[in-house]
Amino acid sequence: MTNWYVVHTHALSENRAAEHLRRQGYQTYLPQCSRWRSHARRRELVRRPLFPRYLFVFLDIMRTQWRPILSTVGVSTILMREGKPNPVPQGVVDMIQEGEANGEMDRMISRRFSLGEPVRILEGPFADLIGRFQGLADRERVYVLLELMERQVKVRLPADALTTA
Repeated sequence: MTNWYVVHTHALSENRAAEHLRRQGYQTYLPQCSRWRSHARRRELVRRPLFPRYLFVFLDIMRTQWRPILSTVGVSTILMREGKPNPVPQGVVDMIQEGEANGEMDRMISRRFSLGEPVRILEGPFADLIGRFQGLADRERVYVLLELMERQVKVRLPADALTTA
């Protein structure tokens, strides 16, 4: 029976592993989402793996040789149970693919706040201050623009430390 299986990759090797698996004839799926990257005073939107260090491979383990996957460049292992690859429950990968196609994965964190929206900080040294939402820093943190000492300061905070003002 053909199913999706989870491949665990080496750090920052998801794309490399997926490419080498495709060259060997395996069907792969690497879900991605858009994230902001700051570098050299520039911010740009880049595609990143939705699940860092993981990708999916579609195969029939009864008919297809799956052990070569373990020695593929970029691959660490396959998630297994009792010595065999453990299949992903039916429909899970389809749901992820549909969400990615609809852009839902790009909006998972940012859908709570709009750019420039006033937000209240709930915890930490800036608790109870009001700022303006400036965007995503990464999966768990956001940027907020605060008015401190008569100037605007951009701070990075946990996303769950904010609420709408």
